[in-house]
Amino acid sequence: MMLDLSIPTGDAMEACVFDLDGVLVDSEPVWEEVRRAFVAEHGGTWQPDTQSRLMGMSTGEWAAYLAELGVRMTPDEIARGVVDQMAARYRDEVPLLPGAVEAVRRTSGHVTLGLASSSPRRLIDVVLAAAELKECFAATVSTEEVARGKPAPDGYLEAARRMKVDPRGCVAVEDSSNGLRSAHAAGMRVIAVPHPAYPPAPDALALAWRVLPGLDALTPDLLS
Repeated sequence: MMLDLSIPTGDAMEACVFDLDGVLVDSEPVWEEVRRAFVAEHGGTWQPDTQSRLMGMSTGEWAAYLAELGVRMTPDEIARGVVDQMAARYRDEVPLLPGAVEAVRRTSGHVTLGLASSSPRRLIDVVLAAAELKECFAATVSTEEVARGKPAPDGYLEAARRMKVDPRGCVAVEDSSNGLRSAHAAGMRVIAVPHPAYPPAPDALALAWRVLPGLDALTPDLLS
């Protein structure tokens, strides 16, 4: 069932900007497993709210945060170590979510597509190459490449800039609290596709224009 959380204006969208983690790739369980083990192995202490706080942070932000948890390494060393482990996991298998490839290909023929992700550039490129989706996107942005990670709007604003479209003419597809807040702050309409294991906070979900049960419900008609 699709829940409409605002009054649509009827204006067609110029572009659709996808998040990566939790929307196209079921990566949050992998990120949590890898970072949790990394923290434990290097002298840190994982906190009850650590995973929710990490979701949406840029590489520099989460590496600095893990150092604050007691990991006895510099943020740069932490980032390299964790990303190396994530890349190794992705080389074995990229955990694409059901309907992800089809949703991207289905919408790419109707609107310009972008991607705004908190993943490092290295992992974005691995995923899009493995899924054979790279050519579907007019622009891809890692929050490594902007000043601030989610929930700040920087990544979404940069995606719109690279696509040469007004953010207000974009739809963003997100799953996490920080992602929903980021896209909304950028002035985009936000479609939420919540991950059942990592549901967004109610106040963040309330920012969504639409809430979909899965990517199969993301159709060109919805965007137009």
